[in-house]
Amino acid sequence: MKIQVKQESEGLELVELQGDLDFHCSPELREALSKLVDRQASKILIDLKQVGYVDSSGLATFVELFQKMKRYGGKLVLFNLTQSVRSVFEIAKLDSIFKLAQNREEALTLAQ
Repeated sequence: MKIQVKQESEGLELVELQGDLDFHCSPELREALSKLVDRQASKILIDLKQVGYVDSSGLATFVELFQKMKRYGGKLVLFNLTQSVRSVFEIAKLDSIFKLAQNREEALTLAQ
């Protein structure tokens, strides 16, 4: 999995993921996201356009991030989900917990 983190502005971090998010690469993602949480990034937008598959360990990584950010009032938005990835969130009933946006513009609005 390729993970690219860009600071868009003060407190706004954009994370672009590429590849499958599974048991093998979720620790690497968890470590990258922990650095953002340690800095208490107020807004994290995660672009999943190039992610074709997410397993339970990938979902757990996002749940953990969500919980940590909630403690300090941060906002997390996932966007550009493929239909197969969106289905995984829906099946796990996580679509009602996470903010899921169609595109970057909607993600920025939801992060306000």
